[in-house]
Amino acid sequence: MQLFVHYLPQFISEADLAGRTVVVVDLLRASTTICHALAAGADCVVPFVEVDATRRAAAGLDRSRTLLGGERGGQRIEGFDLSNSPAEYTPEVAFGKRVLFTTTNGTRALNHARLARRVIVGAAVNRRAVCEAIAGDAEIDILCAGTNGVVGRDDVLAAGAIAHLLQEEFAAKPPRAANEWAERAGREWAELLTAARALGRTPAEQFADELTRTKHGRTLLDLDLGDDLPRCADLDSLSVVPEQDRRSGEIRAL
Repeated sequence: MQLFVHYLPQFISEADLAGRTVVVVDLLRASTTICHALAAGADCVVPFVEVDATRRAAAGLDRSRTLLGGERGGQRIEGFDLSNSPAEYTPEVAFGKRVLFTTTNGTRALNHARLARRVIVGAAVNRRAVCEAIAGDAEIDILCAGTNGVVGRDDVLAAGAIAHLLQEEFAAKPPRAANEWAERAGREWAELLTAARALGRTPAEQFADELTRTKHGRTLLDLDLGDDLPRCADLDSLSVVPEQDRRSGEIRAL
């Protein structure tokens, strides 16, 4: 029984993820947005690495039932229907739609995990649901997307939140062996919980505050997208578990 955390995709080869359960975390904001899209009733989310590939896939599809979503530089891509804000993926917009989706970091991390036995999209909003869905899996890797090849504390904290819950409330027998980075991420999350208690805050409130001091959080604030930070920190608010089909590439709710 293993629980590994990887702070960036380049820290673990695609081959080393083969046959394992991989939880891909891009907290700000691809993972959170995918969760919101599926919770809003989207039929599926199909991730793409490149913008042009996303546009080509949309050619010939029924545009009344297809949405193009994603970002570059944090902003909506020209000609796309939606950006990468979870607030935009409401039932009125997304219900019954196929979402073709590309982001700077998150969809690349999903592509990096394509040899895995299971690929799950994890975030703060669906933390408990994800833990319930994978608790019986023997080999679990939490893969952080990072930001432009740099480790992001936002992803590390989210990975720590998942790892901490798995180890504390979904304990395996025998206990899961954790790598150094899983232990570090778990400790960071435990420190956040301690700070929340000391300040009389909920974990979600403390998490949202912490996100304002992360590099990517500050970028979103500079882009006037700070309202997404508490949305991305809203622990256990959704029961959706997005899982990617290995053959089609489609991400659907379990």
